[in-house]
Amino acid sequence: MCIINGRRTVITAAAKEIQDTNISPFRVMESYPPEHDKSHLNRIYTVPETVTTLLTQDMSKELKKQITVFNEFGILIRKPAIELMSYLEQTDYTKPINKYVLYGKLGVGKTTILMHLIHYGLEKHFIMLHLPWVATWFRFPRKVVQSTTNPDQLDLPEEAALWLRYFKQLNELSLSQYDVSKEYVWTQREMTKSGESLSHLIEFGIERNRFACAVITALIDELKAASIAGKCKILVVIDGFNAFTSKCTLVRDENRVFVPPSRVSITSAFFNIVNYDWCNGAAILTVDVRANKDRKESDYPIYLLGKEGFEYLDPYLPVCVENYSREEFKTIIEYYKDRKWIRNISPEAEKELELLSNKNPLELWQCSKPI
Repeated sequence: MCIINGRRTVITAAAKEIQDTNISPFRVMESYPPEHDKSHLNRIYTVPETVTTLLTQDMSKELKKQITVFNEFGILIRKPAIELMSYLEQTDYTKPINKYVLYGKLGVGKTTILMHLIHYGLEKHFIMLHLPWVATWFRFPRKVVQSTTNPDQLDLPEEAALWLRYFKQLNELSLSQYDVSKEYVWTQREMTKSGESLSHLIEFGIERNRFACAVITALIDELKAASIAGKCKILVVIDGFNAFTSKCTLVRDENRVFVPPSRVSITSAFFNIVNYDWCNGAAILTVDVRANKDRKESDYPIYLLGKEGFEYLDPYLPVCVENYSREEFKTIIEYYKDRKWIRNISPEAEKELELLSNKNPLELWQCSKPI
């Protein structure tokens, strides 16, 4: 018996080689992502219910629907996730952060790979700074007001408060360990004093959502300072980062004119967290054609990020996510059968699904709905 990062495991040579006869061949019993390696590729692991509850707080409707239908959150262990976890294991965290950009065609599974990596980060005791699908902020703003800190920018207070609540829930166990390093004055009567807990700062932003965007900016500054001081490690995960570098949004100013992302205050805050001026962390981002309206002709980061975004992130490591391999496709079909999503399907029908979907994860999910 040994202890690995506070997690008790029993390891023997025999246990590594002998599969549990009660588990389906397409599944893997190991649900602890730091233990996942190449031997687990093309199989599905089940995310523990406690972690699933955290992740579903701010998850896409389609992923939530899958979890509800399957009565569990099963994630296919894929090569890009194993590759990135191996990079994170080998990182020298005393150096400026490394940046990784996942890219690929629509529906190849970039977001699900991020879920796997977030689970890894939680188990490794990173502070998780996860921003799900950036474009949602810019497409469906509930309320737009002038920034409380910069009159030339606009705040999205309701979206910011919801994200602060999600961030707090995701990092509930670790936030109490960190204090605010300086005083923040919000109004003549309201302030956050130096030495108060980071949780108190976040709670203020949730309860007084007028200041939620300013609190996000302060939170990111505090987290960077804590990581530089060696007090914590931060894993930044942003889905659809190229929405920040788009030329337009559906956010309107007081003259009812659509503004670019640079006019929205959260853009500068999240640009700040992927800067190179801090250590003890890493940033994993995705780019996607759906994340902006003005660049649709290519899936490559250099195109989707635009000149400004590319120069700001560079250097970074691009990681391509592709459609399912033949082995991955077989695993997903067996998983769908096991979860009774598809029933009584013949080998010919399986082949037809493969051809219709081109082994694209999203297309396969959509094609299999009527079955």
